Amino acid sequence: MEQNNRRTFLKSTTGTVIGFGVLSGLKALGDANQVVRVGVAGIRGRGRSHIEAFGGMKDAAVVALCDVDESVIKQRLESHAKYLKQPVKTYTDYREMLEDPNIDAVSIATPNHWHSIMGIWACQAGKDAYVEKPCSHNLYEGRKLVEAARKYDRIVQHGTQARSSSAFKEAMQMLRDGTIGEVYYAKGLCYKWRDTIGHAPEEPVPDGVHYDYWMGPAPKRPFTRNRFHYNWHWQWDYGSGDIGNQGVHEMDIARCGLGVGLPKLAQAAGGHFMFDDDQETPNTLVATFKYPDENKMLVFEVRHWITNDELQLGSKENVIGNVFLGSKGIMISSGYFGYKVFFGKERTPGPANRSNGDTFTNFIQCVKSRKREDLDAEILEGHLSAGLCHLANAAYRVESTLHFDPEKERCLDNRKANDILQDKDRRYRSPYAIPKKI
Repeated sequence: MEQNNRRTFLKSTTGTVIGFGVLSGLKALGDANQVVRVGVAGIRGRGRSHIEAFGGMKDAAVVALCDVDESVIKQRLESHAKYLKQPVKTYTDYREMLEDPNIDAVSIATPNHWHSIMGIWACQAGKDAYVEKPCSHNLYEGRKLVEAARKYDRIVQHGTQARSSSAFKEAMQMLRDGTIGEVYYAKGLCYKWRDTIGHAPEEPVPDGVHYDYWMGPAPKRPFTRNRFHYNWHWQWDYGSGDIGNQGVHEMDIARCGLGVGLPKLAQAAGGHFMFDDDQETPNTLVATFKYPDENKMLVFEVRHWITNDELQLGSKENVIGNVFLGSKGIMISSGYFGYKVFFGKERTPGPANRSNGDTFTNFIQCVKSRKREDLDAEILEGHLSAGLCHLANAAYRVESTLHFDPEKERCLDNRKANDILQDKDRRYRSPYAIPKKI
């Protein structure tokens, strides 16, 4: 890319938007023989699975890796060499990766506070995007990501992979068909064994870590190990707690099964129990969402320690899934890809199934076909499910019941909660702001 284009793109990150669709490297949209060239951003944790998924396909190739930790890039070039079919470019600055016209799509597995911004930039640069869950750090930027996908006509998939499971699709159809009668209640569970993260002292930034860029839009703070690899999940500036980490999967399934969007009433209570450490987000939380027009209710619960196995999965540690209540019976969905139905007071066993799904393959197929409607987890669905996580966290933080307008996506009577949902209390650091005009 010419230098003047580089300057223009950097300018676009501060709020002035330009169209970058012409820069997309995909030469023949809809060509069944096209190999989609993917750049993966954020490759330490979940990003490893992205490399393996895209690198293992015949019609996709990983051509670029991006991470702020140079040691992680070195590790992946060695540990995942068999998934890298051709010479791979490496970057520590995502904006530079977007400038490469030989990249057709990007896959984003960075910390949460980067998801929407990177997704929006990808759309502006003419790239399709697979965005890990939750797709946003607050409600406002999630909506902006949806707007960007629409304006630039990009294929944007959300990382709630259960939607690609045939068992999931079968279960959701059963709920719509009335297999367990009138479905009025869904409960999502995220019981994960989470030990203390302790206290981490401030220290110099490790060699090879581009920490200022890692912080990106978040406030500038000294480096600690608890603000970096993985433990960022438990800090408000970067993560969303376990309700946004694991819970968004179950929240997505629960919302889909009920056939609802955002609620009109949200409540949440919980706390950070047992441990004295650096964690800011609650490790125990109960959130309730009411849909008065549909006369339905969605509940979500996070537990962090010793617990009973409410889903009867035989697990002594992690209990993850959903329970749907209907007038004729119940449905239990376990983990991501399985379900069981029980009828009546006697809980007579009914249909059951379990299958895997491949949301990465679905994404590549839609990149090639340009059929957004065929995406299993299109970004609007991701935005709504992530929005439930943000509403729960906002209600918890302001210790109030939130009366919410699902059309305007704003609280009706709580300015402090709205500031959290819009992230006005943080203020984005330049040049990492959500563009004011998409």
